[in-house]
Amino acid sequence: MRPAWVDETLFPFESHYAQINGAQVHYIDEGRGPVFLGLHGNPTWSFLYRHIVTALKDRFRCIALDYPGFGLSEAPSGYRYTAAEHSSVVEGFVNVLGLEATTMMIHDWGGPIGLSVAARHPERFRALVIGNTFGWPVNGDRTLERFSKLMGSDRPGRFLVERMDVFTKVLLPGGIKRKKLTKSEKAMYHGPHPTPESRVPVHVLPGEILGAYELLTEVEQGLSQLAAHLRPGGIFALWSNDRLDDAFTARLRRIFADARAEARGAHAHHGLA
Repeated sequence: MRPAWVDETLFPFESHYAQINGAQVHYIDEGRGPVFLGLHGNPTWSFLYRHIVTALKDRFRCIALDYPGFGLSEAPSGYRYTAAEHSSVVEGFVNVLGLEATTMMIHDWGGPIGLSVAARHPERFRALVIGNTFGWPVNGDRTLERFSKLMGSDRPGRFLVERMDVFTKVLLPGGIKRKKLTKSEKAMYHGPHPTPESRVPVHVLPGEILGAYELLTEVEQGLSQLAAHLRPGGIFALWSNDRLDDAFTARLRRIFADARAEARGAHAHHGLA
């Protein structure tokens, strides 16, 4: 059964579960047709894709999952909530569900996680929708390095993320510019992480911006092969005006030469929520 904090009017989708690498992975699976797979970032979950799923489910089979420790998914004992572990879970998920000819939407941490899977299994993907993310090591980017070292630290990062809940209370709503989250929507994002202990997965990922160097290098090395596999016009980059902006868009254009990259400027920002 779903926990009491889940608002069925905001999230009117049936819950499904798959056992992947010892984790109980929650996902929604709505509609019929070509597969659309949505991967969330930090600190969100499949709830992020509720409007997109509602809009597309008449034409697509819309799937969105929660990484272990996020949303309604449960992590096994010893799970460390690293990007590499999440990538392995998503890879297992795609294989267990037998997803083929998939259009995958990636955002925030969904980028490195999803691109790593697509680079290893390009035959399972036909198109990518890329929004405000990256797929290469960012060591040397002073802004991202400072953010990673601050928020991923024991002090003050652990206090800010686990005790003060800064991601859900401040960074998430601050990244949304075209609307304001309602009280009920905020409760849906707060629900998976009500205690400091439950916010450990949220605290791990900022440190992974630098700590996941090996995975990000793997992703970077696999992007050219992935680009060669995807059909012409198989990339759509949806960007905004936050830190992950012009330089990252330009790099994606170079990697995916036939990409249709569209910048959403002054009125857009990082969040999809």
